Amino acid sequence: MLALALLQDPGYRAYWLSLLASQLGTWMQSAAQAWLVLLLTGSAERLGLVVAFQFLPSLLLSLPAGVLADRYPRRRLLLFTQGGMAFLAFLMAFLILFGRIRYGHVLGFALLYGAMNALDLPVRQAYTVELAGRERYPGAIALNSFGFNLSRLLGPVVGGVLIAQYGVGVAFLLNALSFVPLLFILLGKEDASPAEDARRPFLKEGLEGLRYVWETPRVRFVVGVVFLTSLFVMNFQTLVPAYARLALGLSATGYGALLSAVGLGALVAALGMALRGRPSLAWVVGGGVLLGLVHLALALKPSPAWAAFFFALGGFAMISVLINANTAVQLEVPDRLRGRVMSVYSLFLLGTGPLGAYLTGALFDRLGGGAAAGVLGGLALLGLFFWLRAATPRV
Repeated sequence: MLALALLQDPGYRAYWLSLLASQLGTWMQSAAQAWLVLLLTGSAERLGLVVAFQFLPSLLLSLPAGVLADRYPRRRLLLFTQGGMAFLAFLMAFLILFGRIRYGHVLGFALLYGAMNALDLPVRQAYTVELAGRERYPGAIALNSFGFNLSRLLGPVVGGVLIAQYGVGVAFLLNALSFVPLLFILLGKEDASPAEDARRPFLKEGLEGLRYVWETPRVRFVVGVVFLTSLFVMNFQTLVPAYARLALGLSATGYGALLSAVGLGALVAALGMALRGRPSLAWVVGGGVLLGLVHLALALKPSPAWAAFFFALGGFAMISVLINANTAVQLEVPDRLRGRVMSVYSLFLLGTGPLGAYLTGALFDRLGGGAAAGVLGGLALLGLFFWLRAATPRV
């Protein structure tokens, strides 16, 4: 297996383990941030606004980040983005632990953290190919997805316990510290030569990635599915905490358990992809349909146990879409355009976050968790139906 072979490479193994630690801290912080907003405001709509603020920079920065990833050494860009996120997490921890936190601070943090993440994602995806090599990339993405979803499974549980025992500030502090190993690993790496001439017009380079996506049917199809699912049925950062606290009346520990249910399903999907090795467009579409059906099931207002089961199915479906979509695009794109094309992918994945998150929170406040989930699931299934009818690739 390519994934296991990569772990035998000492350099990549150190990078992967440090990235795993950072992602574990990120999921702890994500759980704490959502719970903090509900403690401060008691509003799902305001929580949706925070998530929207966190994804808003993706609309503006994803395409420039792709150009930067193809122009300049990706290791140096990652040092900037990872270090910036560590600093922001530490600043939030200070405000919370010293009792100075306000809702406006959370909005500002979400916007700045989202900006760093918008710059980081396409650069990190391109750097993974640079580090692993194109021929080992399917194994690398499967391995990275396994680590990401292992942290998604464990992070909310640990975060829920920390919130219950010590408050939300500790989760932010631990996330800040979790970046340290990765920063040290990156400092020990060498820069690769940038792929593009930095003297070329910035706008022209950015549009080149958009043009490639539009003119390549397979990539265009995948990006369209990612757009529809991300907009309507991948907003678990808003839906899960709102469902846990406002619909089911669960404690912080119960909320962490629901988030971990999503992570468990996602982990199973990641393991399946690691064993399978190659992407499938059928799994991209099937995962999107399953996400819509999960939301329709949540409209029936199940018990906490059944809700956890459906959220686990949602996690499985979400990662089935994302792993297969990401790998399919990465294997299609030429190396010289990798950063820019992945920035377009990130734009449609994360750039829909502001609208999707706010829409989820607003529908939840106005219709209740069940009806809101049903509406979102129905919209996703309807959109996928029409996109499939218009699609040209064989799935």
